[in-house]
Amino acid sequence: MLAKAPVAGRVKTRLIGEGLTAEHAAGLAEAALADTLTTLDQIPASRRILVLEGAPGRWLRPGWEVVPQVGGGLDRRLAAAFAGVAGQVPALLVGMDTPQLAARTLAEPLSAAARAGVDAWFGPAADGGFWALGLARPTPELATRLLAGLPISTPVTGAALLARLAGAGLRVRELPELTDVDTAATAAEVAALAPGSRFAAAWRALRVAAVRG
Repeated sequence: MLAKAPVAGRVKTRLIGEGLTAEHAAGLAEAALADTLTTLDQIPASRRILVLEGAPGRWLRPGWEVVPQVGGGLDRRLAAAFAGVAGQVPALLVGMDTPQLAARTLAEPLSAAARAGVDAWFGPAADGGFWALGLARPTPELATRLLAGLPISTPVTGAALLARLAGAGLRVRELPELTDVDTAATAAEVAALAPGSRFAAAWRALRVAAVRG
């Protein structure tokens, strides 16, 4: 999992000014982070690694290794995350912006039976990006080829990555499309999709406070 520590002013900054403060945005980010870690705990894995910008906090769950992100752009940080787990064991990288992610979304496509003949997994995001990328046999060379120089945070980011996966001759299984939390509108949408999540509870509390205020 690639994540930022939920520090006010450093996470979910696009939410700030939409009726939310930096502290509100950080609280939503912490809830999203905790939800995603909890979901990933339900997926069988030999290692659980949090590639983190910042310091771990109370939200960190037992059993997770924490490694620092490298410097540079997001493309370089993604490539480095895969390079750090290079080997013959499949690796799936997930971000912290989709707290509605359910364990069942990953359980079947990542099962041993379903992995046969699959070289990569791609989770498209509704905004044109991607929320997950998996490689059956990650290597530093492959990660660099796929991710170095990839246009980031654009409407064509996902399409560009899919083109690179195809160009590398990889057989790709697509995962369901999910919505990233970036704005107040997407936060409301995601909270409605996962009403029992920490994220939804945090969002509802902010909406109630706004009405009362």
